[in-house]
Amino acid sequence: MDKYQQTLRQYWGYDDFRGIQREIIESIASGHDTLGLMPTGGGKSITFQVPAVLQGGVCVVVTPLIALMKDQVAHLRAKGILASAIYSGMTHSEIVTTLDNAVFGGVNILYVSPERLSSPLFLVKLRHMKVSFITVDEAHCISQWGYDFRPSYLKIAEIRDIHPEVPILALTATATPQVVDDIQDRLHFAEKRVFKMSFERKNLAYIVRDASDKLEELLHILSTIGGCGIVYVRSRKRSREISDWLNANGITSTFYHAGLEPSVKDQRQKDWQSDRVRIIVATNAFGMGIDKPDVRVVVHIDCPDSPEAYFQEAGRAGRDGERAYAVLLYNSSDKRKLQKRIPDTFPDKEYIRKVYDDLADFFQIGVGSGEGRTLEFDLEKFCRAFHHFSIHVDASLKILQRAGYLEYDTDPENNARLRFMLERDQLYLLERTSPGEEAVIDAVLRLYSGLFSDYSFIDEGAIAMKSGLETDAVYQILKELNRRRIVSFIPRRKLPAVSYTQRREDGFRLMITPEVYEDRKKSYEDRIGSMISYATNDTVCRSRQLLKYFGEHTTSDCGQCDVCLTHEGHPAGDAITEARKLIIALLGDNCRHHISELHTLRLPKDVLDHALTYLIDEEKLHVEGAYLSL
Repeated sequence: MDKYQQTLRQYWGYDDFRGIQREIIESIASGHDTLGLMPTGGGKSITFQVPAVLQGGVCVVVTPLIALMKDQVAHLRAKGILASAIYSGMTHSEIVTTLDNAVFGGVNILYVSPERLSSPLFLVKLRHMKVSFITVDEAHCISQWGYDFRPSYLKIAEIRDIHPEVPILALTATATPQVVDDIQDRLHFAEKRVFKMSFERKNLAYIVRDASDKLEELLHILSTIGGCGIVYVRSRKRSREISDWLNANGITSTFYHAGLEPSVKDQRQKDWQSDRVRIIVATNAFGMGIDKPDVRVVVHIDCPDSPEAYFQEAGRAGRDGERAYAVLLYNSSDKRKLQKRIPDTFPDKEYIRKVYDDLADFFQIGVGSGEGRTLEFDLEKFCRAFHHFSIHVDASLKILQRAGYLEYDTDPENNARLRFMLERDQLYLLERTSPGEEAVIDAVLRLYSGLFSDYSFIDEGAIAMKSGLETDAVYQILKELNRRRIVSFIPRRKLPAVSYTQRREDGFRLMITPEVYEDRKKSYEDRIGSMISYATNDTVCRSRQLLKYFGEHTTSDCGQCDVCLTHEGHPAGDAITEARKLIIALLGDNCRHHISELHTLRLPKDVLDHALTYLIDEEKLHVEGAYLSL
């Protein structure tokens, strides 16, 4: 048993590695920039945690997932591994202490969000750390061709200038061949080095159901398939409505979206993970970093806008290797809804320029000024004042951010902060405090420390749960305690922030380049088209369609998706297979043949159509106008 296996057994209790874990570990441990492609449940974390333990120093792990940070740090510490994380909600002194521990050898694995990478404090401390290697999780976020591009990820490559000798390990579960190349380019890989695990999930059956009544179909599915599940929807409102509907129909459910208080999110996630509720109805804010292996079904009521998003979310089913189902409910209105997302996501350039000018009027920023200013942005108030739709404004600001004119932070570090203005002993001498105030003070003292010497971030939802009050009541009590100078309470900032990264220009002078607009729009249109094709193509195995999209070609059908099962039970199934062979034989002379020659095969029209569609989709034959060739 070598050192890698010994470390794996000592800390994780496994006898050997799975899939490509060892190859990735040996590559990064040898100092090579490395990209690992591993589907959900493939064991990505092992690939950086094992070499981090062996090499010493600090492995810096960049991830956008705070829940994942906290969860993995807790698990690693329980194993005796020195792990820490920096995330929103920590006080300044806590961040400084964590970074100092990393500098002086008290941290082996340091998790950090990409937004933190440009912090002056982090950059100063990073220069003094002995960094073993840098791990970039969800690496597809750095690619402008990826489905989930995040501008903050572009900062990652800049920290290589501080430690140019340190290798980078990039990890992702979803990347097309184009994104694979782009990740390596943007992270400045010294040489291309990719390890890829097959994306095939033999235990996962992909199903597309044509459902005119999606709620009734959902109820039928959940009544037929036992075990826990996830139902994905597009809107926060819909998550609540469908969860309530399931509960009313006898299926225990809760809902989850990004707008919930952190403590509420944590509680609902725990309720679902511990099987206190069977189903969680969620937006795409839920799922990343959630380690629940026994999910039996993932249902998409609303169609995602890319195969990448669908594959990642569907892949949360059946991570224990047992049979599971990924079901997409689709009907005639979904295609129209998907296509409408294109102009919603990419408004006309003239409209974007108008939003830019209106924004300056909203903030009262004149031409030539504003650089470096950060302002709270009330989206609803802006839309009312200038007669815009919020979805188009949001999309315009994201494009302006990619063009470099401003930064648009939709989720700023906005937790409420609290500090006691009295000494601890003085609290016991307070008069005229209500039972609610006493309950809140007691809950705060039990949940947080250091509040008599410094501000600390607090979670009003957690205080509410501890005190037995409603969250709104806690907020009002804290405001009253602030008025009475018992505490200094800085409420949570719920508004997004806009920062001008350069001086304000006249809108007509803005340069919105093809890379920022036309190229990305075309890429988005292609992803939408691929998703529609997946949902409507009922002639090619679902698994093969997804694998092909990610650049993986296989010659065998999965035998368990709706397409395969339909063909197996189809009276013409054998005839379709035979028709494929006849078509290939006809075109076997490598000459171009007019499509009318297919009629000489005397095949039934439906059989010919199925066979021809299959061969074209699998790129076994090519079509040029009315001519076919192999």
